[in-house]
Formats: sequence, structure tokens, C-alpha cells
Amino acid sequence: MAAARRARAGDPRAGFRRPAAEPGPAVPQGLIRAARKSGQLNLSGRSLTEVPQHVWRINLDTPEEAHQNLSFGAADRWWEQTDLTKLILASNKLQCLSEDVQLLPALTVLDVHDNQLTSLPSALGQLENLQKLDVSHNKLTSIPEELMQLSHLRSLLLHHNELSHLPDGFGQLVNLEELDVSNNHLTDIPTSFALLINLVRLNLACNQLKNLPADISAMRSLRQLDCTKNYLETVPSKLATMASLEQLYLRKNKLRSLPEFPSCKLLKELHAGENQIEILNAENLKHLNSLSVLELRDNKIKSVPDEITLLQKLERLDLANNDISRLPYTLGNLPQLKFLALEGNPLRAIRRDLLEKGTQELLKYLRSRIQDDVTNPNGEPPVTAMTLPSEARVNMHAITSLKLLEYSEKQAAVVPDEMFHAVRSHPVTTVNFSKNQLSQVPPRIVELKDWVCDVNLGFNKISSISLELCMLHKLTHLDVRNNFLTSLPEEMEALTRLQIINLSFNRFKVFPSVLYRILALETILLSNNQVGSIDPLQLKKMDKLGTLDLQNNDLLQVPPELGNCENLR
Repeated sequence: MAAARRARAGDPRAGFRRPAAEPGPAVPQGLIRAARKSGQLNLSGRSLTEVPQHVWRINLDTPEEAHQNLSFGAADRWWEQTDLTKLILASNKLQCLSEDVQLLPALTVLDVHDNQLTSLPSALGQLENLQKLDVSHNKLTSIPEELMQLSHLRSLLLHHNELSHLPDGFGQLVNLEELDVSNNHLTDIPTSFALLINLVRLNLACNQLKNLPADISAMRSLRQLDCTKNYLETVPSKLATMASLEQLYLRKNKLRSLPEFPSCKLLKELHAGENQIEILNAENLKHLNSLSVLELRDNKIKSVPDEITLLQKLERLDLANNDISRLPYTLGNLPQLKFLALEGNPLRAIRRDLLEKGTQELLKYLRSRIQDDVTNPNGEPPVTAMTLPSEARVNMHAITSLKLLEYSEKQAAVVPDEMFHAVRSHPVTTVNFSKNQLSQVPPRIVELKDWVCDVNLGFNKISSISLELCMLHKLTHLDVRNNFLTSLPEEMEALTRLQIINLSFNRFKVFPSVLYRILALETILLSNNQVGSIDPLQLKKMDKLGTLDLQNNDLLQVPPELGNCENLR
């Protein structure tokens, strides 16, 4: 209606009927007619390189049918047309948007995602009714200051562009509820962000941020904050005062510790995996009464405080791939816990096969050990003057009950013979000789070949895999991370049951070819080596392989054929 009134009242723009730059088979007249009635026009996926002029002038020009059809039925009363409020131009080939966008002042939604825009027209600032603007997946290098005038804007999507900075006036967008600037090149955030007090969701993931401004804590409505994959070394302590925060993503940064969260009473999810966190304090945890997901995998955490049992609403706890050697058994009493991931830790008291039985079995086991925890909190025999830590001290309980032969963290150059004597005919399934100074695989390990399925020789100085190890035909798990290995012997092909091998932090320059022939392999961890290439055709034959970790190697490119390896998750 409003548009027709403007036309009748002699709108100064209405008379200038420009010849359409593109008469436009790309935009059928039927679509334009429908849009005049509905106020919505969807032109996505039409390979448009520019927006036809008659789209911008849809509410100004007298429509064609007005000249042809003089017996107006109720359906054709063009003067009762509706102003265009929603325009979708997504997934085209637009390289620029015309300043004529200002001819659509009633727009509340403008969606131009997935085009080739390198800049935006300053006229966007005149669309004072605009509530949602999606310019994601373009090639924008900057945002016009005029955009900051859109005081009614609620959703602004700028992700997957090439932005290296944002206008200082960002705080003027006071009604903004959703802001996504992920996957850009931002190195800092305007301090005026603090004024966005209605913001509910903020996505800063995949940028180059080294710190967050403390003022961000003034965003009192913020429920979701995503800072995944940046260069954050610390999180401002003020973040802990954000009372509305429910989901916090800090994965893939350079954090060495977690902040304390005294006010985050509503925080439900905390994701901080793939950092360098070494210590988990009681203070980090004790206020998080609402937490249901705690994800801390791939860090360097050495112990879990007993206070973790205060997280009574915890449903998922992921501590995989840390340096945890013991757990509080009271973890078994968490009433809501449905998922517990502990693989990749040097746990002393828990057998690897128990870890594979799933969360419920694990919790049952932890509950069964709570009494032991009370009588002997560290699970260690008392140290007397006679039992120095460097002595062998064979743990017969571990051998007979847990089927575990352990001699780890002794800084020893050899494993004493009495360890192997003690085994005798006890069927030991797990061997842990990690964190010593071993320069070779202990030859007597071959004596365990009829039982052993899990061997951990990580964090030693081993430079080659011995033939004795290749004779452990029941082996399913082999952990030799953090050694001096440069190759694997062809004889390893005999390990036909091997499912998981961890070769991270060694000195491999080429992908060990023997692995291609161990078809039972499900997981190969080869991060932090110097591997320069892989053979995707060989990998494709490994139909059980689900996980392949090659991060921090010398691969110049990932072969596109890897996409054909459908089992890789």
C-alpha cells in the first residue's frame, strides 16, 4: 500500500523509469508479481552477476500489467502492492551491490551470503528497518561505517570473509542479538563491543585473536561465546562475571589454565580441548553448578581434583589424551554422567580393556573402588626408608588382579629382570613402561606374547622397534609416542590385530609403509613428525581406519583423493 501511495502522491523517484539494465530473463515477471503481493523476493542460486534494475525499483515503477490489463480483478489491483521487506540474493555471482539498495527502505531482511562481494554499499546504512543482514561467505575486506547506523539490526552475519578489522562504532548496534564474525583475519575486537548489552550469541571462532577485551564481560545478555581456534593465551578473569553465559567454546587456543567462574551459575557447556592446560583446580570447578558438558581433551592435565564431584549435573566429561595417572574414584557417583572419555592417559589403576567397555562399566568400576580410595588415598604403598622410589618394587596386586605389568615414571634405562620374573605364568594383558629413559624395547617383552594386547612405551628414547615386539601377535594397542623413531620394521605386518598405534612426537619423515598393510588398524596418530606425503590409494584399502592424525607435519597439501576414504571420520 505504502508504495502505491508514494506513486500516487508523486514520489520524486517514481517518475524516473530507467531502462532496465538487464531486461532480465534471469528474474521472471511472475516472481516480481508475486513479490509485490507477498513483500518477499527469493532470487538465490540464479547465477546473477548483478541485480537487475527492476528489482531495486520493484516498489517504484508502474508494473507492466497495469498497461495491459484494464479490467482489474481483485487479484490484480497492483496499486495495493506490499513494500518489499525480504530480499534473498544468496548463492549467486554478485561482485558488488548497487547503492540503489536504498530504494527498498522497508527491507527487514537482506541475505546476500555466498557471493563474491569485496565491499558493501554505504547506502545500506539508510535501510533503517533492517533487522537481519547476512553477508557471510563473501570476500569482504572491510565494513562501511554507515552500517553502524542500523539501530534496529538484530542479526549480523559476517563469517567467512577476509576482514582484518571491524569499525570502532560497533557498539552503536545496541539491538544486536546475534553476531558472527568467525573465519576472518581479526587480530582484535573493538572495545565498543561492551555496549552490545542485548547480544545473545557471539561467534569469534577461527580468527587471529591473542586476547579478549575485559569489557566484553559487560555483555550481560550473552549466552553463547565461541572463541575456538584463535591464539588466546589467557581469558580475562572478568569473563567469570558473565551471569547469563551458558556455552563457552575455547577449543584450539594456547591456554595454559582455565579461568575461575564465580558468577557463571548458568554455564552448561565448557569446551576447552586442544590447549596447553596443565592444571585443573578446585577453584575452576566448584561454582559451575549447572555444567552438563566439560570437554578438556588433548591438553596436559596431570590430575583431576576431587571437587569434580561437585558438578552434580555433569552428563559428558571428556579428558582424553592428557597426562592423568589417577582419577578420584568418587567420579563414579556423578548421578547424570552418561559419557566419560579417558583414552590416551597413563592411568595406573584402570586397564585399557576396561576403558573400552564404555562409560557405565567404567563408572561401576570406579564406584567399586571408592572404599580403597578412603583407606589409601593415593593408591600407593607407604614409602619407608627401605623402599626408595627408584627400586623395582614389583606390584603383585597389579599383576594378578589387573593383569598389568607396570614400571613407569622411573627414569630408568632398563626394566629390571625381577619385573619379568614376577609375571611367571600370570596372564598379563597390559604393559606400561612409559616415561623412562629406555633406548630400546626390553627384549624380554617377548615372554608375554601369549597374553599381552596393550603396550605403552611412550616418553622414552627408543630409536627402533625390535623384532621381539613384532612377535606380540595379540597386540591391539601400541603407544610409542615421544620417542626417537624414524621408521618401522616390515616385520610389524605380523601384528594383524593391531587397532590403535600412537607414533606422535617422533622423527618420521615418511609415512611408515608397513602401516598400509595392517588392515585391522582403526586409529593412526602421527602428529608432530616430519611426514611429507601420504598415499591415499593405499589408505583407501584400509577399510577399518576411522582416525588419522597428521597435524604438525611437513605435508604441503592434503591429497584430494583422501575424500574417497569414506571410513575416515
